[in-house]
Amino acid sequence: MFAVGLVALGVAASAGLRGGAGPGAGAEAALWVNPESSAARQAAEWRRTGRTADALLMERISTRPQAEWLVGAEPRAVVEARTTAAAREGRTAVLVAYYIPYRDCGSYSGGGAPSATAYRAWVDEFAAGLGDRGAYVIVEPDAVAHGVDGCGRVVPRERYTLLAYAVDRFKRQANTRVYLDAGNPAWHPDTSRLIAPLQQSGIARADGFALNVSNFQTNEDSSAYGDKLSAALGDKHFVIDSSRNGNGPRTGTDSWCNPPGRALGVAPTAVTGAPLIDAYLWVKRPGESDGTCRGGPAAGQWWPSYALELARNARG
Repeated sequence: MFAVGLVALGVAASAGLRGGAGPGAGAEAALWVNPESSAARQAAEWRRTGRTADALLMERISTRPQAEWLVGAEPRAVVEARTTAAAREGRTAVLVAYYIPYRDCGSYSGGGAPSATAYRAWVDEFAAGLGDRGAYVIVEPDAVAHGVDGCGRVVPRERYTLLAYAVDRFKRQANTRVYLDAGNPAWHPDTSRLIAPLQQSGIARADGFALNVSNFQTNEDSSAYGDKLSAALGDKHFVIDSSRNGNGPRTGTDSWCNPPGRALGVAPTAVTGAPLIDAYLWVKRPGESDGTCRGGPAAGQWWPSYALELARNARG
């Protein structure tokens, strides 16, 4: 239904999330800053070339927490490097596991593991990279919602079994918080369609679920949707991707794919004012394309003009 970023680059940070010995332990742990993120490199280049005003706008992205997407066949080295760098600074990495077989139903972000066996091995490698260092892990954007839709060669029961394996395996690592993706309010407005699939996918053992990843739904709509899901799932907590929802969604065709006129949303924070919302996160990295629509590059590729528009339209 919608594409998400594929390029594993950097994680920027400044806001706090619940932490302690690990995330969720009761104190606050700031998120790790990767100084080599695409936004950081872009801001530096524009400063060198005299585009100071644009560089300042780009820093609205580069100085804020963003997730690291793990999309390739060998995740361990990147996971270990990111979590180790974060731990050295007393910070916490936010990671996205995105390698389920038949990912994105073969659309702009298609790919993933070649088999169920390969996926389990990939999850094991990812988990080994986590060690006992703190991390937030968002599990497989789109996977449950696409399973509900019916997606090509995907057998829903097999997919949900793989997702449950991932949730359980990541939760075995000390100080890791796990959020299973649950789509967005516009995708499956009837939350009852998601309950059984989420349960089969291990939501009971996860710390919660993630909403609005790579989409543009408002925090208000996502919160109301999350409350309904939570009530049917034993009061599970959730996180909301606020990276690009500052102006809400666009109506019309392909409203999910590089829509114009969008804006950065609320900066990542654990101070949400809502007991069930653990955090607003920037899971989708602002400025990475959704796919080759509206003149964009391939999914996940850095698109500085789009990033600049998001930053310029931001309210804060």
